[in-house]
Amino acid sequence: MKLVSIIVPFHNEAGGVQVFHEELASALQALPGRKFEIICIDDGSSDQTLAELLRLVERDKRVRVLELSRNFGKEAALTAGIDASRGDAVIAMDADLQDPPELIGRLIEAWSGGAADVVLARRTDRSTDSFLKRTSAELFYRIHNRLSSVKIPENVGDFRLLDRAAVQALKALPERQRFMKGLFAWIGFRTATVDYARRSRASGASKFSGWRLWNLALEGITSFSTVPLRIWTYIGALGALLTFLYALFIVLRVLILGIDVPGYASLLVAILFLGSLQLLSVGLLGEYIGRVYLETKQRPVYVVRREFGTPDAP
Repeated sequence: MKLVSIIVPFHNEAGGVQVFHEELASALQALPGRKFEIICIDDGSSDQTLAELLRLVERDKRVRVLELSRNFGKEAALTAGIDASRGDAVIAMDADLQDPPELIGRLIEAWSGGAADVVLARRTDRSTDSFLKRTSAELFYRIHNRLSSVKIPENVGDFRLLDRAAVQALKALPERQRFMKGLFAWIGFRTATVDYARRSRASGASKFSGWRLWNLALEGITSFSTVPLRIWTYIGALGALLTFLYALFIVLRVLILGIDVPGYASLLVAILFLGSLQLLSVGLLGEYIGRVYLETKQRPVYVVRREFGTPDAP
């Protein structure tokens, strides 16, 4: 009997823990002949999330809880769950029930045939998300996939199944600043897709503000592409060419028409424009240097304060 690990990060989700477990347990009960472990990661919650998770440990022997020492972020929490998993397959999902637990059976079915090592859950209906969130997500996918050689499937989140071989490949990646959607795509493997309509949140609110989503998008682009740096090289070359042509025009004009008094307005605009481009390019360069700086520290991606639950021997 193959073991399937289900990984669920939690951060201030106290109100939805019991509801999530009820729906998940009901979905797993409909899948006889499978053995499951449920790994819940408390990502530094400040409410009663950990206490609610510990109640699950007492009621359900399949549940294990990893308490992180502070809030490391969802990418780190997913990494902690993947590292702790023992299953022949690993399923990552969210706790807000926008990833429907009843889809787990279809993911396992697509994997069990042996034709796919990775099974993606693709959202065909995102009407429960705001217009701004849908539009910004679509824009991010387009920009990222144009700039990077690693293509991220559109409308696919962290909800997916990974075979043990894919999990081992993922665990072998040493980087600390982890953009999981990009890492999932980078490892490759044979992939199948299962479509579903995304539901509304069962409780609580999204922890990703517009600012955090922007930073995550910037993280994703700089993690898997150096094209932005190359673009600024082209912009610099084009600016130098235009400057040379303009200088040549001024010389010819002076030789033909004589010296005139130049205007200060055009000079000020040119200085401010070029200065702004330089600041932008320095900021972009700083993003890449900052990533190198953080990677050289070799700090762990996460720190587990304590683990609850005593899993059976594999």
